[in-house]
Parts: sequence; C-alpha cells; structure tokens
Amino acid sequence: MKRTFTTIALTAALLLTIGVGSSFAHGTDNSSFTSSTRNGGDIANAGFHKDFSQAELLDTKSGADYTRFTFRMSGMILTAYYSDKGELLAVTHNITSTQLPLTLLMQIRHNYTDFWISDLFELNHNGESTYYITVENADKTITLRSGDNNWEVYSKSTKK
Repeated sequence: MKRTFTTIALTAALLLTIGVGSSFAHGTDNSSFTSSTRNGGDIANAGFHKDFSQAELLDTKSGADYTRFTFRMSGMILTAYYSDKGELLAVTHNITSTQLPLTLLMQIRHNYTDFWISDLFELNHNGESTYYITVENADKTITLRSGDNNWEVYSKSTKK
C-alpha cells in the first residue's frame, strides 16, 4: 500500500505540474469519462459520485492501479484518486504559498531565497495533509515534500 501511495503521490506531482492546464481545456464533455471507466473504473466512478455528489466532473483518466477524477467543488479545482476497488486514495489541489502552514512557509523563504515556486499543492490522504512544492532557479529544479513540519527533498534535477 505504501508503494502504491508513493506511486500515486509522484504521479500526482507530475500530472499536476504538467497537466493542470489541460484539465480546463476539456470542459465538461464527459465522453472520455465513459470510455475510461470500464474494467474496475465503474467501481471507482461509483465511489467518486458517492463521496463528491455535489461536484462538477471536469475530466477523468484511468491509470494502471487507480482512476483520477478532476472536478470543481466549492469554487476549487480538485483531483481525487480512487483504487479500482472504489477506495479513495488521495485528494489534491493547488494552493498558494500563503496557504502553507507558517513553519513550512518560513523554511522556504529562508532556505530557498534564490528560487521561485513553480508548483505547489496539498495532498490529503486519510485526513492528513502533505505538501509538495517545486522550486527552481536558472540551474536546478527541486521538489520538496513536507513531513513533520519540515521539508525533505523529494526529487532534484539540474537544468541543461
């Protein structure tokens, strides 16, 4: 389960970094939703509609072990990940730096003064929030994950 959660967290980080804008381009056309919910996706679909009955579904996509639902609720764009058994795995949404807990925000401002924030989101799993932030400068891109009110390096790359 921990490996699956880590895979989902990494996938969420990458998908949100790369594809949040494309979610808006799909509008509310659910034609891709119907075809992607077969073979286990129907159970995930039922779980999503039970948990988020008031949501406006924007997009859905099936992965190897999960189904991703992008939706609008209470004025926010959220992404929920469900197992093929219909279990809610995690919910993510983009946030601004001022929405971070103060301890985490101050660490970013102190330790990454020469970086800008290119991505930031909150991942909620079993009622606990984990934050992922991507900071970059001209030379590096670093993704950090929160843990115990501190940041830990999740991934790092050098720009060419």
